[in-house]
Amino acid sequence: MFESLAVSSRLITRCAHTLLRSQRCTFHSSSVSRAIYEKDDKGGFRKDGDLKFPSRTEMIRDGFKQLKTEIMLWKDEVKEKLSMDPLAFARKGEVDCLWDFKDPETLKKFQLASDKDHNHGYSTCELKMSPAGKGLFTGYIDATVPKDGIVQSSGYCSMRSYRARKSFKRDSYLNWSMYNTLVIRVRGDGRSYQLNIGNAGYYDLMWNDVFTFVLYTRGGPYWQLTKIPFSKFFFTSKGRIQDKQRPINLEMVSHFGITATDTANGDFSLEIDYIGLEFDPEHTEEFAYETYKHDNYIVGN
Repeated sequence: MFESLAVSSRLITRCAHTLLRSQRCTFHSSSVSRAIYEKDDKGGFRKDGDLKFPSRTEMIRDGFKQLKTEIMLWKDEVKEKLSMDPLAFARKGEVDCLWDFKDPETLKKFQLASDKDHNHGYSTCELKMSPAGKGLFTGYIDATVPKDGIVQSSGYCSMRSYRARKSFKRDSYLNWSMYNTLVIRVRGDGRSYQLNIGNAGYYDLMWNDVFTFVLYTRGGPYWQLTKIPFSKFFFTSKGRIQDKQRPINLEMVSHFGITATDTANGDFSLEIDYIGLEFDPEHTEEFAYETYKHDNYIVGN
């Protein structure tokens, strides 16, 4: 009797495995909804091949190669958690440096993009060390619109920090809540640049949430120290200023970036010394823009 039951169970298991292999199906304990989440977090602006995933064997091999680095990163997280002293941060009049471009390794913490990368234009850019030993964001802005009948405007280049993450490839955020001012020391060419702070959340509706403020530069040999309160940054999405404004969630900063965009064709050059944060106790403004609701629409100022 027991032998017949064992044979029957083996036959049932074998049939189930055969059925799964033939139909290539998987079981889910709950229904799958794709009404919100999208696989492409770039909003359709991806290069060919970006969505081609490696095989499981390649992933395992790559994982073992990165294991040592991830363990060291995890140890640093534990040390930082145990030794963290909130009173040691955000002291009045002191700038905490986020990215110091005197170190060439800082350049590797930023990724570059331009309209040419997505076949939407002809602009080019690069991030390198300047002759003075600083970071140099330079390139060529070309506002010529491709004659493909789809692209309507062109001419932009950007540099953006990589997404903050924890060990073992876990997405994380930068916590800037103890500060209220962005500090950047640059030497520009007279063009205006956009400073962007990302607040990308889990849902795809928040992936393009960016807070922007304009950085005006002077031409010439002199450095300029610019301090911009976070309350001055305004809410945009995919390059459009939103009617319904809101302040930045400084506890969930996903990235920081600089964009060069213009309708005037020509070279651009922005030399960067450092980017940091400061707490200014004299600045008490929470948000510089007000919004109010009407019965039929929302207006932002």
